[in-house]
Amino acid sequence: MNFFNTFRARLLIILAILLVATLGVQLYISVNNRRENIRLRELQEQALVAGITLGFNSMQSTDRLVDLVRREEGQSYFDEQTTERIKDIIVINNKWQVSDTLNSRQYLPTEDENGEIKYRQLSELTDLPPLIKGSRLGFDLAKFPNANTVSTSETDGEAHAIPIETSQGRWYVMVILKTDKKDIIQKASQPLIYTLFILLFSTAITFLLVWRFTRPIADLSEAARRVAAGDLSYRVRDAGQRTDEVGQLASQFNLMTAELEKSRHLEAQLQQAEKSAVVGRLASAIAHEIRNPLNYINLTLDHLRAKFAPSEDGKRGDFEKLTAQLKKEVGRINNQISDFLRYSRPLKLDLQPIEARQAVEDSLRIVEPQAEDQNIVISLIERENVPYILGDAEVLRSVFSNLFINAVQAMEKTGGNLNVTISPDGDSVVIEVADTGGGISAENLGKIFEPYFSTKETGTGLGLAIVKKIVDDHSGTIAVESQMNEGTKFIVKLPKAN
Repeated sequence: MNFFNTFRARLLIILAILLVATLGVQLYISVNNRRENIRLRELQEQALVAGITLGFNSMQSTDRLVDLVRREEGQSYFDEQTTERIKDIIVINNKWQVSDTLNSRQYLPTEDENGEIKYRQLSELTDLPPLIKGSRLGFDLAKFPNANTVSTSETDGEAHAIPIETSQGRWYVMVILKTDKKDIIQKASQPLIYTLFILLFSTAITFLLVWRFTRPIADLSEAARRVAAGDLSYRVRDAGQRTDEVGQLASQFNLMTAELEKSRHLEAQLQQAEKSAVVGRLASAIAHEIRNPLNYINLTLDHLRAKFAPSEDGKRGDFEKLTAQLKKEVGRINNQISDFLRYSRPLKLDLQPIEARQAVEDSLRIVEPQAEDQNIVISLIERENVPYILGDAEVLRSVFSNLFINAVQAMEKTGGNLNVTISPDGDSVVIEVADTGGGISAENLGKIFEPYFSTKETGTGLGLAIVKKIVDDHSGTIAVESQMNEGTKFIVKLPKAN
């Protein structure tokens, strides 16, 4: 088998594709996040440099930061993106006083009534965001009130303090940058969302693959259960559509069940042949050991009726009745022996084109007197263009006679209708025999063609078995339909003559 057509290869290829796709998406997300972080870092550095530059210019000028921003708007280091990222710039002099600020006007120096300038101390600024990398400031770090401030969900921004040595001592420029908490959370959760999507997609693909690959196994399990229950006709569906190991297993399973079904059929035929052989030997013994005495009894009865009949009318009537009953019983035994012989011996058919209606009418004449006595109405319907059938007329009369006799016996107590229909069906002729008797129970319906099976107290169980054997020998088929208390219908299909 080609490796790529196997179940293992397909599963490995699909898993490899899922793995490569997952790693590829994760790599793309990682590279994209790295680029975004680099871009944000660059923007932050640009804003920080611009803020330091602006604060340094404020130290060298008498103008306020607000005025410098307006003047420096055309400079490349203070563009629109930089302005959006800078929240505030605070200039701190060598006395730890707020000398200037960009946006917090409440921190700007004020002039009192005496004309003295009053400064806000850095220690008074308690609402500053956390100081970033404050350890590099050394001992000056203690002067910053936000040195130990921890970033929380309520804080907005981050502070960067840069020392600048001047002729008046060390000054500080504190640049406060904006931080968008929502944007940070969104960027942090974005990889998780992508990862969750990949996991869900991979899970869905896995479920699909598991269902697709396990469905044939489930079909095999169901087939094994059905076969174990005795249904050898069951086959695994779509076995030939797969070329992998599962498909080959299903095909081999179907072949195995087909062979088992063939073996069962052969066993049934063997059992039937054994039964036929037993019946043949029994029939031969009966014919040899019983028919000769029966013939002698029959001839003796005829001799008694002819030579020793009483002369008195009353006694003569009783004598005739008793001898007639004896001859009837002898005839019944002789008929049973004939059934045994007919079933056990192979038929020698003289196949000729015959008219189906003629064979049916000849058989109906046998049951017409009894049907009239039982108030049974007989109807015979022949459709148009019924062809001749290929068969042995004498043997087929036995088939229809058995069916008609059974139908009349089924309506012995109730009366009813015996309907016979003859119709063409392609290359065959269909003869339907339907009665309105008591019907056949469902548990007995599948056994009526078996030899020695009978629901009658005096039946041999060979009548319908002989019927089926004759029909099979004519290359035809026979089927039965029955409903309790509604009636029974036999459908005989015989090939037409060319």
